[in-house]
Amino acid sequence: MKVFEDHLSELQADIVAICLEYVNNQAEDIYMYCSFEPEIFTFDVFYKIDGSVVLKNELNEAVTSSKKGYFYDTSDNRQEAVLDIGIKNLEEIYQKCKEHGRDMPAEIKIHYNVKDNSLTAKYNYDQSFSEPDDLLPEERFDMWFEEIKKNN
Repeated sequence: MKVFEDHLSELQADIVAICLEYVNNQAEDIYMYCSFEPEIFTFDVFYKIDGSVVLKNELNEAVTSSKKGYFYDTSDNRQEAVLDIGIKNLEEIYQKCKEHGRDMPAEIKIHYNVKDNSLTAKYNYDQSFSEPDDLLPEERFDMWFEEIKKNN
């Protein structure tokens, strides 16, 4: 019988898999942002490619001369598909939390190092962005993106 942690690991692995598929396995690092506010799920992703930290729609800007001619499909349909699958996985995480009597994290930051095949996840259970003066999930994602970009 699976325990809660097994379900959580499988769902996080699926999130990583879809984000890795989006870049045709051609990334150094993947940063996935998940947020939950009662009944509202948000998901987004950014990447480190050829030493540059870029948003999912900017992948082709990171292609270096060593990959000259390589093209990432960043069409709206592909971007929407990866986000939809990410949200679907968050909804499943929420269901597993309810089934197992666990609190749903308000925020999950997942970092996957492709080369090392290593995953780290940070969980925040504080529903702080439900207050009107606090940052929205999109703003928190943008702040994390800028932080990672600055430190790379």
